[in-house]
Amino acid sequence: MNHYRTSLIIVLLAGAVVFFALDLQRFFTLDMLKAQQEAIADYRFGHPVLAGFLYCLIYVAVTGLSLPGAAVMTLAGGALFGLLWGTVLVSFASTVGATLAFLASRFLFRDSVREHFGERLKVIDEGMARDGWLYLLTLRLVPVFPFFVINLLMGLTAIRTRTFYWVSQLGMLAGTLVYVNAGTQLAQIDSLAGIVSPSVLLSFALLGIFPWLARQLTDRLH
Repeated sequence: MNHYRTSLIIVLLAGAVVFFALDLQRFFTLDMLKAQQEAIADYRFGHPVLAGFLYCLIYVAVTGLSLPGAAVMTLAGGALFGLLWGTVLVSFASTVGATLAFLASRFLFRDSVREHFGERLKVIDEGMARDGWLYLLTLRLVPVFPFFVINLLMGLTAIRTRTFYWVSQLGMLAGTLVYVNAGTQLAQIDSLAGIVSPSVLLSFALLGIFPWLARQLTDRLH
């Protein structure tokens, strides 16, 4: 068992090292998305199922390894797959990736995570002891901590994996919908006039007020 654990740790760390060593994060920017949007869209229309599978695979890898780029990937989901399918793909891919990061923290990197995020872990432990799964739901709706930090720290708590999964998927759904919707409008921006169109302005206004709406919702839940 220790042999497999060590091998898995090496593989995961190697993946993260390769990502940064080859500067692969340059592919997860808005500028790159806009530059390659037409080519990616052509591939998506020619191979819809395979494109969806590859998109989910990349999204799971990014979130599972806690790499930067999830926000741009979410916008890309809207730009490439539309509001409905983009939301479905992002919802499941982000939750699966978050759960993998959660499990990696719990079984592979417990000591390292505790060492790096000890102070934040104390806050998480107090919140979980007070509110249980509702605290996780609150963190998903109103991200006091970055999502990747929530994934890692929750792995050190006593919450069950299936509870973490369904609460995360439910809690991230509203934010996913807002970002994917913004991505659908991003796909339509091909000029300065497109930036000030009512639909685009509304979509990005939703991005701005979503944290406030989420706070109101969590207050009502409590």
